[in-house]
Amino acid sequence: MCILQAGTDGESIGNCPFSQRLFMILWLKGVVFNVTTVDLKRKPADLQDLAPGTNPPFVTFNGEVKVDVNKIEEFLEEKLVPPRYPSLAAKHPESNTAGIDVFAKFSAFIKNPRKDANEGLEKALLKSLKRLDEFLRTPLSEEIDSDCPNDPLESTRSFLDGPDLTLADCNLLPKLHIIKVVARKYRNFEIPQK
Repeated sequence: MCILQAGTDGESIGNCPFSQRLFMILWLKGVVFNVTTVDLKRKPADLQDLAPGTNPPFVTFNGEVKVDVNKIEEFLEEKLVPPRYPSLAAKHPESNTAGIDVFAKFSAFIKNPRKDANEGLEKALLKSLKRLDEFLRTPLSEEIDSDCPNDPLESTRSFLDGPDLTLADCNLLPKLHIIKVVARKYRNFEIPQK
């Protein structure tokens, strides 16, 4: 069972990027699973018994509770293996770290109470987003043919590590969605197209 933070309606999957990340991993693996959403304003008492002192997301498997998102991801990748379940590990280690600081830069920008610091924090966020964009535009090794003088100048891949979603995308995409929605609403900020 996968226990996730509920949305504002108290039932749907909420805006927690960690919950969304786990949901994506399980969905991409093709696992049949039950999702229980928890309204943190009305947290059930039995939840405290299940995972005292923690908030969702967490996963229960054969009576064992896993609460750390990184450990859950590792556990799922170790237990749910090919041929029955696809591996979601990135082939290129740099895919796992692309955009690693984007959410931290966004958090500093969005939580900043001092208007005089907004410009510098926005520039830092834009710089981080630009580095991510440059990574996505740079061809991966398998996109380059050393025998062909007309190598692509830009990558044609759809995701961080190639044509398919990987754990790297499951980590980054929910965060980018939150950045897009929240920054627009509270700072009138749009993620640049280029």
